Amino acid sequence: MDFAYGPGKNHLFVPGPTNIPEHVIRAMNRNNENHRTPAITALTKSLLDDITKIFKTTSGTPFLIPTTGTGAWESALTNTLSPGDRIVSFLIGQFSLLWIEQQKQLNFNVDVVESDWGESANLDILESKLASDKTHAIKAICIVHNETTTGVTNDLTKVRKLLDEYRHPALIIVDAVSSIGAIDLRMDEWGIDVVVTSSQKALSLPTGMGIVVASPKAIEASKSAKSLRSFFDWNGYLKFYKTGAYWPYTPSIQMLYGLRAGLDLIFEEGFENVLLRHKRLAKATRLAVEAWGLKNCCQKEEYYSASVTAIVVPPNIDSGEIVSRAWKKYNLSLGVGLNKVAGKVFRIGHVGHLNELQLLGCLAGVEMTLKDVGYPVKLGSGVGAASAYLQNNIPLIPSRI
Repeated sequence: MDFAYGPGKNHLFVPGPTNIPEHVIRAMNRNNENHRTPAITALTKSLLDDITKIFKTTSGTPFLIPTTGTGAWESALTNTLSPGDRIVSFLIGQFSLLWIEQQKQLNFNVDVVESDWGESANLDILESKLASDKTHAIKAICIVHNETTTGVTNDLTKVRKLLDEYRHPALIIVDAVSSIGAIDLRMDEWGIDVVVTSSQKALSLPTGMGIVVASPKAIEASKSAKSLRSFFDWNGYLKFYKTGAYWPYTPSIQMLYGLRAGLDLIFEEGFENVLLRHKRLAKATRLAVEAWGLKNCCQKEEYYSASVTAIVVPPNIDSGEIVSRAWKKYNLSLGVGLNKVAGKVFRIGHVGHLNELQLLGCLAGVEMTLKDVGYPVKLGSGVGAASAYLQNNIPLIPSRI
């Protein structure tokens, strides 16, 4: 039984962890197996071959690490950089802040570029830093693709354009924890060197697998990087890759089968269709927010996230009360405001294994909750706006045509 039982299903609309498909749960419901058998070797090879497709790379080397996104961050940094290396890192919300704190703890020289929360990364400042860095002291640019605190998605193509313009060799290291599988990211085309994600977001798995993909340039950088590393050392993986054994330590067999099932669902739907579905859900959510008379925390439309919408509440309402009431009364889980936006923002995650009718149920629950906490919302306004848009934009399910 659930720790705090409520009838029906919990409506999970945080930006991670996300809903796990029944197909994935069934695939993971199995006993342990010897990870050195030919069966697990074949399974692992299929995962390594297929995971790169959602990163849109044919040249990147993937690592499936039993860890969280935080561990994937550390793996990306310590395998490519040395203590004291100068990196430029953008602070635009809580998760970029946490990554910056980790970078400092790992003894890198972190040049922080801070923006107001709700704004995107300030690339004008990056340009000025690159222009003045004649000795190429900057070794890496670290940027969060999708900041879930504020619902802001950064434009990674502009980062590559600036580096190319100034012929700068710095690595681009990207946190794509809440974007891979939901928001378009083209690792090869955009010249990204390391991309990290984790299992509990758009891949719709339990927490516990960090996924890192490294470009040939990043692999080469790892050969001279002086940062201490052991568990996260890519070299351990690469040695086993050469032998065809793949695992330097024991993986979670259940997570491997779950990832296989999750990728199969993505490819059955069609990866581009998955990305379009996320865009639809995000647009419908924003239309509902507008109908409620509330505002998006993200300040510019071009940076709106397809995986989460952060909603600003009036000063007389505590957003934490909205989140608490939704869970206690409607069995609806929403994201709280974090750090600078605590009490000011609540978040609707529309990421992972979700469809449009599930989203409409969430929006109905949010409307009732807003009414409960004293916000003068017209019941049905947001649901109606979202429904009108979705009814005209949902395609037929390909497998049922």
